[in-house]
Amino acid sequence: MSKFWSPFVKDLVPYVPGEQPKLAKLVKLNTNENPYGPSPKALAAMQTELNDNLRLYPDPNSDVLKQAVAKYYGVQGNQVFLGNGSDEVLAHIFHGLLQHDKPLLFPDISYSFYPVYCGLYGIKFDAVPLDEQFQIDPADYAKPNGGIIFPNPNAPTGCLLALDAVEQILKASPDSVVVVDEAYIDFGGETAITLVDRYPNLLVTQTLSKSRSLAGLRVGLAVGHPDLIEALERIKNSFNSYPLDRLAIVGAAAAFEDRDYFDKTCRLVIEHRDKVVGELQAKGFEVLPSAANFIFARHPQHDAAGLAAKLREQGVIVRHFKQERVAQFLRISIGTPEQNQALIDGLSDL
Repeated sequence: MSKFWSPFVKDLVPYVPGEQPKLAKLVKLNTNENPYGPSPKALAAMQTELNDNLRLYPDPNSDVLKQAVAKYYGVQGNQVFLGNGSDEVLAHIFHGLLQHDKPLLFPDISYSFYPVYCGLYGIKFDAVPLDEQFQIDPADYAKPNGGIIFPNPNAPTGCLLALDAVEQILKASPDSVVVVDEAYIDFGGETAITLVDRYPNLLVTQTLSKSRSLAGLRVGLAVGHPDLIEALERIKNSFNSYPLDRLAIVGAAAAFEDRDYFDKTCRLVIEHRDKVVGELQAKGFEVLPSAANFIFARHPQHDAAGLAAKLREQGVIVRHFKQERVAQFLRISIGTPEQNQALIDGLSDL
């Protein structure tokens, strides 16, 4: 059937998400989902919205959610963009803001969707090596570029870049868009959204999939200067004029309003992460400093692929990346105390 394809399709190398196994009894620590459910207030808001109004289109601007995000972060509504998951938001960013003659810069060890989008939209890129401690060095980005994007904390390493270091990158490239992808920022970092009014070239993306436990709802956002947001709105309205459904709009808005639940569950994830790090270090693992809801770890005496395979035999799934620099690391999501204990017990048996 490939004779019917558009010519560029044959050269695409699609993103491969973490495995979603069908077996119910597996301890699933491979896709960084939150072990705690969504805010009860978010669930109640969605239940209320389950009515005859579903025959009607949702608000194309998602104003209820846009205002909830703006209020939460202390910005204006015209500084907020919403999409159907942060991957869709990122797609519009690559398409509308990062297609330039000079190469896009991002870390060599980073979110593997970035090179996929470059392939989809024909964007030249330069993968900038992390330093020997797997950290981003701002000085490495102070060179000609058509844009910069990086996760903070980085994924899959979990390492956090301090806000003053983010500012260094912004100041060195005032004529380029700098995208800070904050999917995991709520587990130990400080958001760069506080900088958007001072840097018109800054765009910050976030998702409700991690810290707000709504991965199944698909809601993402970006915050930045109104000029950047307008470009994204133009792309969105040329692509999908109703990206968020009625349930997503009210559920996500309620999740932002329920600060107590959000704070409590983030604290629990951080607390359990610190405990898992201590247990792994006691078993001889090297664990990179994490500000995310996962950790990145390797053991000097054990092959990572072999460890992942043996854990799987015991019903525990973790993520192994084959990229050469990190082939001896495992990325392990933080689960419930029971799930975390299953991981530790599985490693004890090895």
